[in-house]
Amino acid sequence: MRVGRRPKVAAVITIPLSQASPAARRGEYAGPAFLSGGFRPFFLLGALWAAVAMPIWLAAYAHGYAVTGALPPMLWHAHEMIFGYGLAAVTGFLLTAIPNWTGRLPIAGLPLAALALLWVAGRIAMFATPMAAAAVDLAYTVVLAAVVAREVVAAQRFHNLPVVGTLLFLLAGNVLVHLHALDIAYTGALGNRMGIATLIALISLIGGRIVPSFTRNWLARERPHAALPAPHDRLDTVCLLAIVAALLAWVAVPGTPISGVLALAGGVAALVRLARWRGLATWREPLLFILHVGYGWVAIGLLLLGASELWSIAPPGAPVHALTVGAIGTMTLAVMTRASLGHTGRGLAAGPGTVSIYVLVTLAAFLRVAAPLSPWPLSVTSIAGLAWTAAFTLFALLYGPLLIRKKQ
Repeated sequence: MRVGRRPKVAAVITIPLSQASPAARRGEYAGPAFLSGGFRPFFLLGALWAAVAMPIWLAAYAHGYAVTGALPPMLWHAHEMIFGYGLAAVTGFLLTAIPNWTGRLPIAGLPLAALALLWVAGRIAMFATPMAAAAVDLAYTVVLAAVVAREVVAAQRFHNLPVVGTLLFLLAGNVLVHLHALDIAYTGALGNRMGIATLIALISLIGGRIVPSFTRNWLARERPHAALPAPHDRLDTVCLLAIVAALLAWVAVPGTPISGVLALAGGVAALVRLARWRGLATWREPLLFILHVGYGWVAIGLLLLGASELWSIAPPGAPVHALTVGAIGTMTLAVMTRASLGHTGRGLAAGPGTVSIYVLVTLAAFLRVAAPLSPWPLSVTSIAGLAWTAAFTLFALLYGPLLIRKKQ
């Protein structure tokens, strides 16, 4: 699956919008800065929701408080992390990347505001009746897929259409969750697996382009005599296919030997890719090193999944939380911080606050994966949730002003 030429993907996050897109240089957006690019509302709103939804879940999980609405608490928690926060992060990335891929003007102003309000309405609707929740929440993904397809087709960049396919996979997974809520079919778990697998596939695909690219650029500048990351080649393609095969098997036939074997193979493949990217050489540059950490969680999650399905030796829930809290949480925060700095005209440097965000989300992932092994799993899970909330709250506090104001 190909989402664009390599230099285009890398440019999405490293340079400001005023320099990134030829279209952006042809027209000057005159409205509020907050609505000048998709990353601004969706990164901020997504982070705020990630920070708010976790305490709601912890109240239900640890203290038995009811979460009223379309879904039982466990499914609601998974749904909102995947199709609420996760989809918001994907939206912010895609709406920022598409102008670079297509040369068209970014989605901005009232259309962007309407899209953001529809996402917010979906979060609120999840506390209403199952029918209302399905209608509003699913409408958002349909509209987003239509917007992305329109931009790609209008620019005749048909090689980017697979991006629309990933959104349709997310839509299909979301439909399955809502069918469960409507008591039509008990497909909630399947739908959530589809959502997680799609997000991990996107991380593997796009991360496999930007992580070695950013690393190569940084090493060439800061350590000109150091060995550079291996270029994308057939081995990298084989590893990516192994990861995708593992994810497909987990979605279709979880708990089977074939799923376990493919998960182990996918985990090894992710480790092979990571080892070729020279991540340890970047540990002094947190804004870059955290991308390697985020991708490392993909390998850990798949290896734990294989161990769990073949020998039942992984802690319950550990594989899923390594993939979600670890890979999705870490990688999205890594991209959101880097993109927010680059696209608002700030220097690409991680200050103490940004480093704190990375430490908190890493702590959240480690504790949540390890919680079942602790003598106090409920307490450790709660601490992990608080660390997650703190990471996203800090992102909103530090980066919110940058996302709301005009770029420097």
